[in-house]
Amino acid sequence: MPLPLIALFLAAFAFGTTEFVIAGVLPEVAEGLGVEIPTAGYLVSGYAIGIAVGGPLLTLATARISRKTLLLGLTVAFTIGQAACAMAQDFPAMLALRVAVAVAHGAYFGVAMVVAVGLVPERQRGMAVALILSGLTVSNIVGVPAGTAIGNIWGWQATFWVMCALGIAALIAIAILLPSGRTEKKRSSNLADEVRALSRQQVWTSLILMLMLMIGQFCLYTYITPFLLEVTGIEARFIPWVLLLNGVGATIGVFVGGKLADWKLMPSLIAMLALQGVLLAVIYAVSPYPVPMVIAITLWGALNFSIGAPVQTRILTWTADASNLASSLIPSGFNIGIALAASLGAAMLNAGYGYRSLPLAGIVAMVVAVVAAALSYAWEQRSRARPPAPASAS
Repeated sequence: MPLPLIALFLAAFAFGTTEFVIAGVLPEVAEGLGVEIPTAGYLVSGYAIGIAVGGPLLTLATARISRKTLLLGLTVAFTIGQAACAMAQDFPAMLALRVAVAVAHGAYFGVAMVVAVGLVPERQRGMAVALILSGLTVSNIVGVPAGTAIGNIWGWQATFWVMCALGIAALIAIAILLPSGRTEKKRSSNLADEVRALSRQQVWTSLILMLMLMIGQFCLYTYITPFLLEVTGIEARFIPWVLLLNGVGATIGVFVGGKLADWKLMPSLIAMLALQGVLLAVIYAVSPYPVPMVIAITLWGALNFSIGAPVQTRILTWTADASNLASSLIPSGFNIGIALAASLGAAMLNAGYGYRSLPLAGIVAMVVAVVAAALSYAWEQRSRARPPAPASAS
């Protein structure tokens, strides 16, 4: 794997860790800032909103800046933001800082994906996307537990200081390892061109698939702990190990999905979406039985993240000539989907359906996704449409 991709992965790992580690130290942060835990929870939702809304806007506003310079600037913003969070004295300041870092997060992943696919031959685009995505899965396996442990031992501020150090390491890696020439494609600043690229059916149907995938995943995963406690009957002390297995499966799945995206993207994607629906049905069926449920949750993690790489590769491929807005909508789409899924799950629970009903919503979402993907691919085959050529080098 090219060293520049490792540098991009390191920064992705840093952004992913700071997004998710807040959940591990939330009680300590709430106590330190003098607020209740539910109020501190806005640090999570605020971050998601920052990614979804601020990321695309920042990407468009910085369209004339070279990609390497932009990646360096976003990593600097991350690093300074972590130090500022460690020194935050009150909740409003902490919330504002988290949102600011989230805006940089949303822009970073959009730009990093475009740069990653430009650093490798066309046949390896899926694996390049998978490596950047794996920064998020590895952050859940390594970064979040480590950051939580550091916060529990030395205080929540120490967690953010470690994130700051990680940001410095990522900044040095990008500065040294990322070549300027191969990343600096001509970047269109014409909003009309960017919007026109989004109108291609392959792009907007892929965004629909992304939303359905998030509903299929997070309608259940948002409430996975009470699900495992109440439906499966797993003891609380074993649940972190179940989630660890899910994370290991997710990391493996990212790279499997990357390979499949480089092999036969749409047939593989349609098959995996169908398998996801089947697996959610299996989860519903075996949910009262601990051992089969643990196996299903592990496979579910792998399948969830194996789908992400092909979807994102398809978006990047079909917007190669005007990728700024489309690439920034990828993290936005994921976070909007997560928010919708969590809200849908809450509505189902409030309506009295119970935790076991949550996989059923995912099954419906996967049916919609399979139909949308199949129709999109059939249209593409009939029309003999071909992806646009990348923007010419400047």
